[in-house]
Amino acid sequence: MRRGAWATVRARAPASPSLTAWEPGCSHGDMLSSLVLVATLATAPAPRAAASAQTLVHVPKVDALTGLAAFLERAGQHAALLRPSAWRTELHPFLAVDPTRPQSLSELGLDPAGPATVSMRNDGRVSCMRVADAKVFQAKAAEAITAAGGAEAKPTTRGGVTTVHVDRDMGGSMGYAMKGKEVCAFGAIERGGADLLKESVRLVGKAPARDARLGKVPGVAFIVSGNTVVGLDGTANALQVDGVTTKLQLPVFQARGTSPYAAMNSEGLLSSRASISPMGVFQTVDTMRSTLQVLCPTCPKEQMVSMAKAVTKQLTGHMLVNMDHVQVRGSLRAMSTRFFAVRQAVAAEVKDVAAVKAALAPLGKLPDVLVLEDGWKLPLKGGNVFVRLKGKQLVLGNDESVTQATLAALTETGTKTEHPVDFALDPKRVARGLAQISLTDILADELLAALFAASSELGPLLARSERITGWMDAAPGGAHRVSLTWPLPPQ
Repeated sequence: MRRGAWATVRARAPASPSLTAWEPGCSHGDMLSSLVLVATLATAPAPRAAASAQTLVHVPKVDALTGLAAFLERAGQHAALLRPSAWRTELHPFLAVDPTRPQSLSELGLDPAGPATVSMRNDGRVSCMRVADAKVFQAKAAEAITAAGGAEAKPTTRGGVTTVHVDRDMGGSMGYAMKGKEVCAFGAIERGGADLLKESVRLVGKAPARDARLGKVPGVAFIVSGNTVVGLDGTANALQVDGVTTKLQLPVFQARGTSPYAAMNSEGLLSSRASISPMGVFQTVDTMRSTLQVLCPTCPKEQMVSMAKAVTKQLTGHMLVNMDHVQVRGSLRAMSTRFFAVRQAVAAEVKDVAAVKAALAPLGKLPDVLVLEDGWKLPLKGGNVFVRLKGKQLVLGNDESVTQATLAALTETGTKTEHPVDFALDPKRVARGLAQISLTDILADELLAALFAASSELGPLLARSERITGWMDAAPGGAHRVSLTWPLPPQ
């Protein structure tokens, strides 16, 4: 068996939520929350999930994976990691399951119309599926276990549960527990076999509980890792990804409304419209101020902080990010190079134009600053930053042409938005940008090395993909809901 088949992802999974009791005197809010949770549980899949699983992969119907598998087959022509052939052995500890060919499950004695759940733990993994023909499954399992370096499989039956537990020549063990039409197979690392066998017996011995986390997103396949839940679906021409996560370090979104940027289109690397809360506005502006302070060490800090606070009070929370392209000049280990590498402009709607002009007036007194008709040009280490006003729009950019193009595209007409954040990404420009990471930066910086690895693996696929679009929204508990569509050229 390949080494990857025994790999596990280390992340702590949260406990399943419990129902709120309906007690006399409970508020309408509590009742509504309970109704929502009951509805979620009613539609949520019911995986046979092993205890202490760091990562869970659940497929409600294996034969429903054909559309997703078709996308991965096409994408895998340009990114080997995505080829279904690369992870067929990951769905089962010792049997090669081919989701692109449901008939392959029937050949193994498994039910292609049934569910599959893979639980990854520190001591190995457990894969639960439904049996269509017990005799065929046991024969195929015995062959596979022997081929994987195990001893002869000798089933034993007790209390209606048939079990097999075989040590491997190269260490670890494997086996399964089967009761009726349910079977959970395991592959154990080192001495984890006894615990995984016990867990497999437990899993086939009772009906699985519905998992409310999986009811939060649509999909034909689900991945759960800690507080992150991802649902996947697709066709030969597009991948659909929906997820809920608490791992995104983003400002707090505010209620959807009318945005001056909702109707704007951009063909650049990334275009994103956002509506964020007052606290989120403060965090965003302060981050920008801190970055500019590093690039302009002679700029008086107190004055910069004062200007940032005054401007923050005048922002409505509607913002636009327009990243046009990547142009690396120098080592990305330098802050100035990283700041100017992505040529971009950020626009923000203001409440009082006169108040913003007054707040930013001290910029004109900074050394070497050029006062423009509609703003200021700040020379910084590595390039220039432009701060300009057009109507009720404040624009800050690190490239003159991108800043000008953003200003030209602005309108005063607002459009109602459906989500707090919408975005569109040009994968071809992303691929060209990743290709600019130098070897010396790769060797010196772990993050840049990771980006280079992503470029090597996904770059060819990105270069052949269409524009990726998506949106984000707030979710309960400080989480974010994310949805994106990754299209390939029509066949």
